[in-house]
Amino acid sequence: MKAMETGRLLLRPFRRNDLDDFYEYARNPNVGPNAGWAPHQSREESERILKTFIEGDEVLAIVWKANSKVIGSIGLHDDNIRRNTEDVKMLGYVLSEDYWGRGITTEAAKAVIAYAFEELGLAMVTVHHYDNNLRSGRVIDKCGFHYEGKLRRAVKLFNGNIHDLLCYSMTREEWLMHNQ
Repeated sequence: MKAMETGRLLLRPFRRNDLDDFYEYARNPNVGPNAGWAPHQSREESERILKTFIEGDEVLAIVWKANSKVIGSIGLHDDNIRRNTEDVKMLGYVLSEDYWGRGITTEAAKAVIAYAFEELGLAMVTVHHYDNNLRSGRVIDKCGFHYEGKLRRAVKLFNGNIHDLLCYSMTREEWLMHNQ
């Protein structure tokens, strides 16, 4: 994915020197579980994952321009529910708890959604969240996604907890209608 800029954010590919910032938010026990992954237990674990971000083309760092700090990540991934469609991607994001409640994820998500439709030419962007992650649900609503439904007891997380998965989507036509 290419770098993007919003009023307060720089969305760019991760770099090796982002490790300290990445580990800082990834080890927080309130961050990873909302996205379905265990808090990082070591810098080495974060370094391995950061390497996959750098080598891949799915995830961007969310950089707070005011202090040049990496405060989260956002990306477009293959949708594991709609496996047979190449023109559909799933939005995923995570944000440092220190920056929650400021509209940052919504700002980043809107930029990535525009990129998905304008530059990648996708037909649909999907997004999911676990039933206990109400903050993510608010971001999804503010971005204009349409609720598709709930997959009950759909996901077993790293800690053994089972959650419902709430599913949303936005078509290119819907996005165009609201952004012209």
